[in-house]
Amino acid sequence: MQNEQATYPVRELSPSATLADAIAVHWPQYLFEGLELAAFMLSACAFGTLLFYSESRVVVWVPSAVLRLVLMGIAMGGTAIAIILSPMGRRSGAHFNPVVTLTFFCLGKMHRLDALLYITSQFVGGAFGVVVARILIGPQLASPSVRYVVTVPGQYGVPLAFLAEFFMGLLTMTVVLQSSNRPRLSRITWLLVGLLVATYVIAFSPVSGFSLNPARTISSAFFAGVWTAMWLYLTAPLLGMLLAASLYVLFSEPQAVLCAKIYHDLHSPCPFRCRFQRLAQPESSTSRL
Repeated sequence: MQNEQATYPVRELSPSATLADAIAVHWPQYLFEGLELAAFMLSACAFGTLLFYSESRVVVWVPSAVLRLVLMGIAMGGTAIAIILSPMGRRSGAHFNPVVTLTFFCLGKMHRLDALLYITSQFVGGAFGVVVARILIGPQLASPSVRYVVTVPGQYGVPLAFLAEFFMGLLTMTVVLQSSNRPRLSRITWLLVGLLVATYVIAFSPVSGFSLNPARTISSAFFAGVWTAMWLYLTAPLLGMLLAASLYVLFSEPQAVLCAKIYHDLHSPCPFRCRFQRLAQPESSTSRL
């Protein structure tokens, strides 16, 4: 970590906090979480239509479906990076995914009310993003080639789609925990996550549609009216992330998870049970990679 003092305030909820207390103190973070997934869904819908709508000029200019999938991956990886590094992402922790939130709650880094309201906001935000996309893009978003960027198992079937979603959850949380809790790597967690998202879109969209996020999948499914194998998208990413978290805790020192933020800049307020200041201390930089 850079040799700078941690100046951010930690605004953790007390164990006895009520729902009213949580909303009064952390309402900006809840709002940001919803807006973050709204932005992600708006981007997915926009680029999905641009790159895959049958009458899009891009389809004519770039006839290769594989190349267009690569462009989609780059676009969504860039979107994820932009959200994580945005003022909203820096303050809320940039989960914009109920599975990420549930995993950090199970790791003891989030108050139960924060977890509940984060998840609620994520689902609302995802749906809001699709509504805005429908208004801005029009009926093209509902066309058979786009279908609100819905996620469904590909030609390889449900079992392989389940394994793909499970693997993405496992790898994502492993990378987040291994990088965000180490001085040198914590500075580039945002980049690693963005690269993972780009890779997942390219590699796993043909297999599972690339979800990794139940709120993202349900937001598309609701408007498309397509609920194929929904259980898969609700369970596989969560099981993968929980396994990654369990393995990390098992093979790391006690209390190895310092914070629930994806990227910590040492200045933005933190709403979690945060001990990230450890990485700003000179001795910690020599004790861990």
